[in-house]
Amino acid sequence: MKIPLRKLGKTEARVTMMGLGGEGVLRTHGHEKEAYDLINHAIDLGIGYFESARAYDGSESYYGLALKERRDDIFLASKSHARDRAGALAHLQETLGNMHTDHLDLWQVHDVRTKGDMAEIFGPGGAMEAFAEAKMNGFTRFVGITGHHDPFILKRCIEMYDFDTVLLPVNPAEPADRSFIDVVLPAALDKGMGVIGMKVYFRGFASKVPGFTSMAPYFRFALSHPVSTIVIGCDNIRQLEENIGFAKSFQPMSEKEMQGLIADISPYAKQLMYYKPS
Repeated sequence: MKIPLRKLGKTEARVTMMGLGGEGVLRTHGHEKEAYDLINHAIDLGIGYFESARAYDGSESYYGLALKERRDDIFLASKSHARDRAGALAHLQETLGNMHTDHLDLWQVHDVRTKGDMAEIFGPGGAMEAFAEAKMNGFTRFVGITGHHDPFILKRCIEMYDFDTVLLPVNPAEPADRSFIDVVLPAALDKGMGVIGMKVYFRGFASKVPGFTSMAPYFRFALSHPVSTIVIGCDNIRQLEENIGFAKSFQPMSEKEMQGLIADISPYAKQLMYYKPS
């Protein structure tokens, strides 16, 4: 059984509804063998969407080592956290060099948090000039934006530029706080954007919730929303295979099930959203 595909918003692309994120073992240095095995095993098991970021330690270089002749078989995404044109273009050249590719399928403005970020990114000489140039010149097929700090900032960003995609948190703790699901998701869908879900397991802290022994409910919750794909970072092949199993057996949650999960999580929601290991 294959991992189902979903349309990436108004683009012509179709992507596997689960993608491999650039966190977990990929956000390290010195674990080339583990990363190589994880990325290639993910391709072997049917994942077609792969994501990284310039800020994710050795992640892009791991992809460069692992993909080799398999680059054309996948949808490859990365991100730049630079706020100015020159910095973003420099990041793009580093990213393409690290990944050993001449183009990305998706290049994303990374982690927009504040009005100050927005002023720099969208102002004269800002990063958006680099992203528009990259798309025009074929260095990326699509341009996206990401955020997980303030949904109203992210919503304003997607109103200011015709982005192809948005990457945002999708988990049952969101409705208890400043909810990206309630604020950003409808606006993105109105614009026909591809929506990519992240923080599905609360940055990996889902195991802190009493009474939950499986990650499956969180996985089902995220994919029961109108998202194109969700990205999951994996520490090892066991986690990868478990998540691929969830994807292949996915059944949508009913609205009643989703509301029940939100209620179960609500006593722990803010702790999970802002949890810091001691």
